[in-house]
Amino acid sequence: MPQAARPPSPPPSGAFDHVAVWIFDLDNTLYPASSRLFDQVDRRIGEFIAETMALDPAAARALQKHYFRTYGTTLRGLMSEHGVDPHHFLDYVHRIDRTALLPDPALEAALARLAGRKLVFTNGSADHAEKVMERLGIAHHFEAVFDVVAAGFLPKPDPACYRLLLERHSIAPAATAMIDDIARNLEPAAALGMTTVWLMAETEFATLGQKEGAHIHHRASDLVAFLEAVAAARAAGPSG
Repeated sequence: MPQAARPPSPPPSGAFDHVAVWIFDLDNTLYPASSRLFDQVDRRIGEFIAETMALDPAAARALQKHYFRTYGTTLRGLMSEHGVDPHHFLDYVHRIDRTALLPDPALEAALARLAGRKLVFTNGSADHAEKVMERLGIAHHFEAVFDVVAAGFLPKPDPACYRLLLERHSIAPAATAMIDDIARNLEPAAALGMTTVWLMAETEFATLGQKEGAHIHHRASDLVAFLEAVAAARAAGPSG
C-alpha cells in the first residue's frame, strides 16, 4: 500500500525557474477527474474486452485492471497476450461524449501566462487529446501531442517511451517539468532528470507508485492554481 500522501503546498520560490518545457498528461490532468470523462473511456475498455473475448462484465473488468497494473495500459496487455489491433481498440474506447467538457478560461489564461514549450504526453490517442483540448479551448497552447501511437504502443511508465519523447522533440530533461495524475508515471521522468509534479486527483489508480521523497518533487491538487502560482513566482523574479 502507498504511504499517505503529503498535502500539496505552494511551489517554493525559484523551484521552476529552470523549466523551459512543460509536459502534461491529458486525462484527469488537463481536465478534472470530477468531469467523469475518463469514466466513459474506462467503461468502453471493459465493453471492448467483454465483446472481444466473450466475457461477462465482471470478468472483463478484472482482466482490464489486471492488464493495467501489469503492463501500464490495458491496451498493452491485450496486444501482448491476445494480439489485439491497437488502432481498432483506440478508436473504440475513445468513441465517447465530450459535451460535458466546457471551455476553461481559467486554464487557458494560466497556460498563457506560463512561459515555455508545452506538450501533451498521453497513453491515449492524439485524436482524443486534440478533441479534448479543443473542447477546453486550450489547443493553441500546445506544440505537439505525443500519444501511445507515437510511442510505438509502449505506454507510460515504460522508460523507453519517455526517452523517445525527449529525442523526437529535442527536449532536455533537466529543463523540463512533467505533470501527471498517476504517481508511477512520474518515476521514469524523475530518473531522466525531469522535475515532476503529481496532480493529486482522487482516481482509482492515482497513487500507484506514490513514494514519499522519491520521484515526486512537487504536489498539486488544482492545476490552475498551481500554474498560476508558478507563473506569479517566475514573474516576481529572484527577489520574490
